[in-house]
Amino acid sequence: MIGGIGMPELIIILVIILVIFGAGKLPEIGAGLGKGITNFKKASKEVPEDKDKEPEQIEKE
Repeated sequence: MIGGIGMPELIIILVIILVIFGAGKLPEIGAGLGKGITNFKKASKEVPEDKDKEPEQIEKE
């Protein structure tokens, strides 16, 4: 059980997704989601280059 969702609910959700998108689109959707998750993980692990620099001082005129 994942977060209160049981096996019957998961099967119903998968059937609805299959009906909406069709069997041909599912591999494309899965690949897109996988790439998105991978890019998100990379971005969350990278240290921003500006993190070590001091913030720029704004001079008042």
